[in-house]
Amino acid sequence: MNKHRVSIWAAALAFLCVVASCKTLPDVEQLPDTPAKSAPTVTTAKGPMPQAQAAKLLARRWANASPDLKQLAVLEEQATGVPLIAGNDVRLLFDGPATLRAMIDAVRNAKNSINLETYIFDQDPIGLQFAELLMEKRRQGVVVNVMYDSVGTIGTPKAFFDNMRAAGVNMLAFNPINPAKAKGNWSINNRDHRKILVVDGSVGFTGGINISADYANSSLFRSKRKPDNVDKDKVGWRDTHIRIEGPAVATLQWAFIDNWVRQEAGELPAVDYFPRLAPAGDKFVRVLATEPNRHSEIYKSLLVAINEAKKSVHITSAYFVPDQQTVDALIGAARRGVDVKLVLPGVSDHGLVMHAGRAFFDQLLAGGVRIFQLQVAVLHAKTAVIDGAWSTIGSANIDRRSFIHNYELNVVVIDPGFGRDMENAFNEDLRSSKEVTLEEWRDRPWADRVKEWAARLTEYWI
Repeated sequence: MNKHRVSIWAAALAFLCVVASCKTLPDVEQLPDTPAKSAPTVTTAKGPMPQAQAAKLLARRWANASPDLKQLAVLEEQATGVPLIAGNDVRLLFDGPATLRAMIDAVRNAKNSINLETYIFDQDPIGLQFAELLMEKRRQGVVVNVMYDSVGTIGTPKAFFDNMRAAGVNMLAFNPINPAKAKGNWSINNRDHRKILVVDGSVGFTGGINISADYANSSLFRSKRKPDNVDKDKVGWRDTHIRIEGPAVATLQWAFIDNWVRQEAGELPAVDYFPRLAPAGDKFVRVLATEPNRHSEIYKSLLVAINEAKKSVHITSAYFVPDQQTVDALIGAARRGVDVKLVLPGVSDHGLVMHAGRAFFDQLLAGGVRIFQLQVAVLHAKTAVIDGAWSTIGSANIDRRSFIHNYELNVVVIDPGFGRDMENAFNEDLRSSKEVTLEEWRDRPWADRVKEWAARLTEYWI
């Protein structure tokens, strides 16, 4: 979703396709609430670890964590079928400038291959810089594969991608808008919303940041500039990304290659996409790569974590249009004494989604959930930290489109140290947000209420 992507005919086509869809989210009553074993499955670059060895490693890494952390990890595995991956270094990246610097540095150092998957790839100063770097690496002999979503790039000139293709970069338009140009299973409604960069099969990036000048500047409160001295029209978007080294990078690589193959775009150039990956850190991660015909693993993992929360649920969500099960889970956590706080947009690039999400505010606020709206910057982050130890960062929004219709990727990091970094970021967001009270919300103008409920009528297709 992006302000550049507004197209009446495309929106109308998407509306017709999505309304026709009858797929629903999993029944929360079917999620596990009793661990089937004492410790979660842990894998490494060499394969699954023996259960006893995995239990010892978890006990050592999570020595200062809550005893409930292991139970949460087991329940999440039961819900998603995805094991933990040990031995990773995971670094949090805030906003566009820090993320783009890290990505550009990795690309510049590429020796063998670069795989980039993105929803938006704009022809603007950032997009042009990135494209030129990719073409330069190709001239140096590095294999470069780029997959971009056809709806996400609807406003990007075709010549921009043709230039990269002419330079030897392998380009794939995911699910072309014109079905005559599609080779794989075509669906205008199923979009590739993932953001993945893998360099040499050993360094990976993922999160919410696209290749666009929207991320050229830091959000106001991270820019270290005083509000009085800032052109608010030039304030960067607030977003979050991560950089990963270690065995989990192979899973990001597999997600990219799997999506490429599903589009029947031809064989990727022969290169070692899966080098042997030694442990690079001490973080346990779970990579959840979802697609429309799967079982909403990202949704399940979030609901399991909320339902198991003992102390805190802190969510930052750019596009927040929850289903009733998510609303009930958040209220249920608040009523059992959990500190439930949501940082949501105060301004948005997509007013329809923002108003649809606000239709749930009255119910959430009355149920004890505290809601804060980020001021000035456009919020685009999709993160959560629960009990200070379970974190998720990725491309999935809390809405039906992400959970049912899109190809998404989130990384779950189960680690108290990383959780502290996430909590620090969340608290910084809070300081730049305004709390919404139930009394104030119920006094809002009737015109706003009409917008919210009109938008909510579209919640099944936005």
